Amino acid sequence: MTAFDSTKRHLGRGLFAHPLGVNCGAIGVSEDPQQTEVSDGHFLDGLRRAVELGATLFDTADCYGAGHAERMLGRLLREHPDQRLLTSSKVGRLRGSAPHAYAGRHIHHQFQQTLENLYTEELDLYTLDSWDFGPEDRYLGGAIEQMCALRDVGAVRAIGMRGPYVPYGATLAERDACAARFLHLFRLIRPNIVWTRFNALTPVITLEGEDLFAFTARYGAGVILAAPLAHGLLTGRAPRSTMLPPGSTVRPRGMTSLTSEKAARVTAGLQTLRVHFGNEPGTLTRLALLSCLQKADHCTAVVGFTSRAQLEESFGCLSGPALTTAELEVIEKAYAQVRDGIEQQSRRQMPQPVRS
Repeated sequence: MTAFDSTKRHLGRGLFAHPLGVNCGAIGVSEDPQQTEVSDGHFLDGLRRAVELGATLFDTADCYGAGHAERMLGRLLREHPDQRLLTSSKVGRLRGSAPHAYAGRHIHHQFQQTLENLYTEELDLYTLDSWDFGPEDRYLGGAIEQMCALRDVGAVRAIGMRGPYVPYGATLAERDACAARFLHLFRLIRPNIVWTRFNALTPVITLEGEDLFAFTARYGAGVILAAPLAHGLLTGRAPRSTMLPPGSTVRPRGMTSLTSEKAARVTAGLQTLRVHFGNEPGTLTRLALLSCLQKADHCTAVVGFTSRAQLEESFGCLSGPALTTAELEVIEKAYAQVRDGIEQQSRRQMPQPVRS
């Protein structure tokens, strides 16, 4: 069998990254200062282990722990001054005292704070993390100008933008509207890299008749896939925090909006893969990660973690054989059935119009 190609992938603008990177979104989320201090050492150990496992791309944002994740990553970077680690951060969620997250020179101010947090003089990737540019896109032009200026002076090597995403149960019209909005912004921003939530459960969105991978390849843009394991759902060991109780609509930021009933449907659907590929520890994780990474050679995925063991399992998935074409067909068929079931259930649960 052919071994999985774990050599670095070119994302554009001279940025080469290991196929699997680390997302720092879980760092610093505790509201208990004492617990946060304990978690800091825990997460820093995880980041160190990721470097040992070969990770080169570390993805964060100014809104992750209100800058705390950036500061934690900065500690790691100071420990490896001679190692080429790629830093990726985002802007567009924190407004502070500005009238809007993209208003005036707010991007510049946030960028300077990000550099200070990371203890670095430049960023490899800086991403516009929101499609909200104010009423009638009032701040879009200024945001593009600031991002391009940062790239032109060498403070940022590549510009990113968030990719298209719709919730489960989205109608065809909602998907088309999402695609149209993304295409409009993509043509104006002209990003070097698209950062997007993507995994086997992600509703399919078509861009100019193509999927995201063919579209970005045609335009020469790299892709970073976030949440490839659907926050644990695709590993068969979903944490409770990713599931909502029946009737609940409130969820933690960044977590999937699956109810417990839909999560149970995912679990049942994964049984097909267990029967076909076996039930050894890490099997479902391997299938989820490789099915994403084998979509295209210009994409990488970033995984979150709450333990070193999770990182070791994820990176260990890349040391074996690649998935064959026949295996990918089996996997995609199983995932498609799960997606269809979730979407049908979501639509049935949507409020129906009142007939007069």
